[in-house]
Amino acid sequence: MTGVFYASPPAIRSRMSDLILYQRDYCHLCDQALAVLAEARAPDFESLWVDDSPDLVQRYGARVPVLRDERDGRELDWPFDATAVRAFIAGID
Repeated sequence: MTGVFYASPPAIRSRMSDLILYQRDYCHLCDQALAVLAEARAPDFESLWVDDSPDLVQRYGARVPVLRDERDGRELDWPFDATAVRAFIAGID
């Protein structure tokens, strides 16, 4: 079977990354954060839109963009630059 790929359902697919970028639609700061993550050569991360969940709106609504490391719960709030992102990923505060 060439050219046919089947994706695992989201419920059973494993997390590809421990990094999550919390963001909002139509957020120019989130667009800037994505550019900073690219500049920092950040590893793969998931993007979660806070507007999809009332709990996330309450937790992150005014703080986005926020980069979170799910392994230890650390969060890096905007504004951040490439140096701060690299330090965050390395676990240096």
